[in-house]
Parts: sequence; C-alpha cells; structure tokens
Amino acid sequence: MPTQYPFWLGGAAASIAACFTHPLDAVKNRMQTAKTKQGMGSVLVQTAKKEGIPGLYVGLTASLLRQMTYSVVRFGAYDALKEHLRSPSDSKGPLPAWKMALCASLAGAAGGLAGNPADVLLVRMTSDLNLPSQKRYNYSNALTGLVRVFQEEGPTSLFRGLTPNVVRAILMNASQLATYDMFKESLVSSGLYAEGTWLHFSASFLAGTVATTVCSPADVIKARIMNGNDNGNGGNHGFSALKAALKREGPGFLFRGFMPAWIRLSPNTIIMFITLEKLRLIVDWSRGKGTLVSA
Repeated sequence: MPTQYPFWLGGAAASIAACFTHPLDAVKNRMQTAKTKQGMGSVLVQTAKKEGIPGLYVGLTASLLRQMTYSVVRFGAYDALKEHLRSPSDSKGPLPAWKMALCASLAGAAGGLAGNPADVLLVRMTSDLNLPSQKRYNYSNALTGLVRVFQEEGPTSLFRGLTPNVVRAILMNASQLATYDMFKESLVSSGLYAEGTWLHFSASFLAGTVATTVCSPADVIKARIMNGNDNGNGGNHGFSALKAALKREGPGFLFRGFMPAWIRLSPNTIIMFITLEKLRLIVDWSRGKGTLVSA
C-alpha cells in the first residue's frame, strides 16, 4: 500500500510555491478583470509606476489563506479518495487514469468550496488597480477583508462566483493533480526517467501546461464575477456573465491573461510538486523509512 502522508502537506507545498509566483498571479487577475485588453508587459509597468515593486505582492495574504484552505482540502481529499477507491487489483501499482481523474475532480470541488472566500479576497485585492479610486476595496490584509465583506456585503458575498470557481477547481485538479501522477507514471514506464527531481520537474511542467489550457475560460469568468465591479449586464451568475462578456468582447476574452496564467501556473506547479516530493522525503526520513537525498 502507498505511504500515507499528513493531509496538510500539499497545502504547505502550495503556499511555498505561491510566495514565488504571486506577482504573476496578480498580473493575471488584473488582466482578466480589466475592461480593455492589456498586455502583460503594460500591466507590469503600470503596477510598478503606481505602486512600485511591492505592488506586485499586494494580496499575498489572501493567496496564502487560499492555499491553506483550497490546497489543503484538495490535496488531502485527493489522497484520501485514491485510497478509498483503491481495489485489491490496484494494490501493486498506480490507479487507473479514470480513477485518478475522478478523485482529483471530487477533491477539486471540495477545495473550490473551501477556498472560495479567500479567492474572492485574492481577486479583489490584486485587481484594485483596475478600479477608480472611489470604488477600490483597499483591504489591508486577508483577515481584514473577510471581516469587511461579512459586515458590508453579508456572508453570501464570500461565496460570490462559487459555480465557476468550483468548475475551475474541478478542471484544475483533474488536469493538474491527476495528470501529474499520470505523466510521472508514464515517464517512469518509458524508461527515460528514474524517480527523482528531473522526473518531478518534467511531469509537473507538462501538468501545468495542460492545466492552464483547460482552466483558462473558467478562470476568466470566475475573476470577473468575484471582482464584483462589472458594469455590464452580466450579473453575478456564470452563464449571464459569460453571455454578456461574449457579446461585448467576443470569444477571445475567455483566454485573456493566458500567457501570464501559463507563466505563473507552470513554475507554480513545478515548485509545488517538487516541494511536495521533498516534504514527503522529509516525512519518510522522520519515520526512518528513507534518506533526505533524491536523484
């Protein structure tokens, strides 16, 4: 049977990765919530001029809160579900691809629900520059933001954009967690790789590219709704927001921010999975089952 690891390990790895890639996440959100098309370079320059380099780290507290809710749940649930669905015939090898995809999808739905409040704060905090000064939220940190949303808008606003967020989380986990495991197994089976850092790097790079492509449309819709300042007729629901944006901007808006999303998600996925594998090594070492050195 596979080794059992602490449920919070994935959330810790995701939090470490978020510290490195948060500026790209901020740029992606600003591009997705902007009313006009902006390039990644222009958003970076605009942010640096208005807020300086620290402006790229606005919303980091919300990002960390998101990882310690969304990612803790999705990684913990994914591992638990894989063990629950493991049959005697699966005991000596990896799960079939469909079982991994199912487990990842269910775990993603649970994680999306758990992380939605932090996601609302993250989108708002990183997108404030797109708004006129009188309409900005100006949350000083994630905890302050939680209290203000609860007091000023009611608790239901913390679950704004829940439907597209859960859809995105399902797609993300099926195309990131499950494909990472699938790519890792395929690369080992091919004989091209042995267990080690290069295997983890290659599998996570491929998984990050797949995940960015699959998730981009849902990610854009989610960001628009959570930002809550769309003056069009899109409303707060995924379908109406999609319909209104398609009418105003055309289908290309569904992939707005794709490049910063890919530039952000690929290294984020690589750092996250390599960190996770190293944390697993540490756990194995602490249990007397391995060493701290990998290939």
